[in-house]
Amino acid sequence: MTNGMSVLSKEFFHRPTLEVCRELLGKVLIRKKGKETFSGWVTEVEAYVGMKDKACHAACGKTERNKVMFEEAGLWYVYLVYGMYWMLNIVTEAKDFPAAILIRGIQTHEKHLNGPGKLTKGFSIDKKFNEKLALPQTGLWFEDHGVRLPKIKQGKRIGIGYAGPWRHKPWRFYVRADG
Repeated sequence: MTNGMSVLSKEFFHRPTLEVCRELLGKVLIRKKGKETFSGWVTEVEAYVGMKDKACHAACGKTERNKVMFEEAGLWYVYLVYGMYWMLNIVTEAKDFPAAILIRGIQTHEKHLNGPGKLTKGFSIDKKFNEKLALPQTGLWFEDHGVRLPKIKQGKRIGIGYAGPWRHKPWRFYVRADG
């Protein structure tokens, strides 16, 4: 427990990715940096599930970049795209089954960080979190503040035109303030 709220454990992520996706919405992402703390409600996520999923980084097998996806659930998978944007993912499911959830949107008290690059920039997240557990000790974790979201929307994942028929999987889950 931190701040009287429940920290999400490794066991929370050691379940089917699509199930974790839905339940991750409304949870709070917390980043502690020195004396500063950033936090926001998770509003958008995308699932990447196994080597058959052509949009998943593991579709071509285990590499130096994606090896964390083959590790235990609850680890951060952070990588750079376009040489400028860090992407924050949380590893799910069983060891040796590569799956992860991309965190695409966060609602802070001040603003909505819509987009994975804006989120990582706003929370000062970079590669130093890669392969670390999502726990307060590492400075980046999730908490459950008891929020349940009745109107979860589901749609196609974004920016994966290369994935053939896999681009049509409705594995993006999100909520919007306007309902």
